[in-house]
Formats: sequence, C-alpha cells, structure tokens
Amino acid sequence: MTDQHDCQLYLVTPPVFDPAAFASLVEDALKGGPVACLQLWAPGADEDFIRSAAKRLRDPVQGHETAFVLNGWVKLAAYLGCDGVHLDRASAKEVKAAKKTLGDDAIVGVSAGTSRHDAMVAAEAGADYVSFGPVFDSRTKDLPAEPDALAAIEWWGEMMETPCVAVGGIAPETVKKPVDAGADFVCAVSSVWDHPDGPGAAVAAFTQALKAAR
Repeated sequence: MTDQHDCQLYLVTPPVFDPAAFASLVEDALKGGPVACLQLWAPGADEDFIRSAAKRLRDPVQGHETAFVLNGWVKLAAYLGCDGVHLDRASAKEVKAAKKTLGDDAIVGVSAGTSRHDAMVAAEAGADYVSFGPVFDSRTKDLPAEPDALAAIEWWGEMMETPCVAVGGIAPETVKKPVDAGADFVCAVSSVWDHPDGPGAAVAAFTQALKAAR
C-alpha cells in the first residue's frame, strides 16, 4: 500500500500500575505529542481498581483532547463518562450491545488478531475500529509476531473503510512497516512506559517517526 495517510498514536496502559503514580506518567506522555486514544487495560483487576484508575486518568486524558476508553467494562465506561470501550474478540451481538449501552457517539473497538472474518463481523456490527496483530514480537503480552498481521492490515485498508489499529511490539523505529501497510493507528505499550528517557520522550519520538513514515 503506497498511498500516504496520517497514522496516529494509540496508547495502552501497562497491565499492572499504581493509579496515583501512573497519572503523572500519563501527563508526561501526553505532553510529548499528539495521542489519539488511551486505553485503560488492567487484566484481572477488580471493579474497584478500574473505578479508581479511571477516575484518576479520565480528566487528564480528555483534557488533552485524547479519547479515553476502557478495556471491557461497558456499563462502567458509560457510568464514568469514558469515551468508549475496547473489546477483545467480540461477537456481533456484543458489539451491538456495547453501542446500545454507550450510545452512537461512543467508541467501540474490537481486537481481531489476524482474522479478516472477525474484523468484518465487528465492523458490520458497528465497531468504530478493529485491531490487528501482533505485528512484531510483543514483550507486554509475551507473544510472537503473527506472520499474517501486516498482510491483514494492508488487505483491510484496501477493502474496508473502518479504521484499523496495528498492535504488538511497535516502537518508533518500527512504525514504518505498519504505516506502509495502511494502519490508521499504531498501538504502543512498553515502548512508551518503559522508555529510558520517560514516556514524554517516547511519544515525541513516535511523533517524529510517524511524520517521517508518511
């Protein structure tokens, strides 16, 4: 895919963090450059933790004109005034239910792995974006790269209008491949939060890399 397009940065929280301490890292990241969305992802956490973390992070994130979504927790996302949710491998019924609960203006994203079928089902049910990956080896989830991920992104960009997110092991020095494939967003986790110079420097590096990749 050779058409130039704007690809934006999509951040996901690390799987384990202290909400109070992490809030300052989020502020630092968002000062580093534009971020389209931040997803609160805390696998295995209970509702009290999600509530606490969302309340800490929502206002600073939305104050930077960045969308704030929860991974799962549809009803809680609606109650807390989040911008939407991200669902892992959701059925059409689950996507439609989330849209009904959150409203038409809310964001509902869906993980598709490398399944074109699952992505199409989600998009036809009303998903606002789908994600494909891992594009590269994922240190966060300890998963190897999926050989078909970039091909799925390229196919999706040529066939479908619903935006897609490239996920898995993406760093500033590796954004060119998913951008060239046609990704509308690139997802970052450890490459931002574990950056030796801090998350602000990481986002600044992503900003420059995305500009160069266009």
